[in-house]
Amino acid sequence: MNKVILVGNLTRDPELSTTSSGISLCRLSVAVQRRYLNAEGVRGADFFNVSVWRNQAENCHKYLRKGSKVGIVGTLQSRSYEDKDGVRRYVIDIIADDVEFLSSRPASEEPSEAVEEQPKKPAGLRPVEDDDLPF
Repeated sequence: MNKVILVGNLTRDPELSTTSSGISLCRLSVAVQRRYLNAEGVRGADFFNVSVWRNQAENCHKYLRKGSKVGIVGTLQSRSYEDKDGVRRYVIDIIADDVEFLSSRPASEEPSEAVEEQPKKPAGLRPVEDDDLPF
């Protein structure tokens, strides 16, 4: 079984690209805080590269920004490559199956209080005094 669940914050804005066959790919970098403090009393973090595909990739690019909190369910995928010095490097990526947006919308997207519609009062009702209540 290969299953990963992460909750963390984006360390940079999502990067959207398209494959040669037209499939959308969004790359995310997610920081996840560790549960414990180190010897200096600081809570460390682990950083993960995440790949998101297709419509979900486009939504991530459209709605997420650096600092956004996300929940990710996916799988680990390992790969290797040779760097410019000919040294073999190994990388583990997370391929997202689901991405949940856990941050609230930025303030610029929130409706302002002045524009917010007030609830309508039902027609035909009148206020009742406490003394008129049977209980």
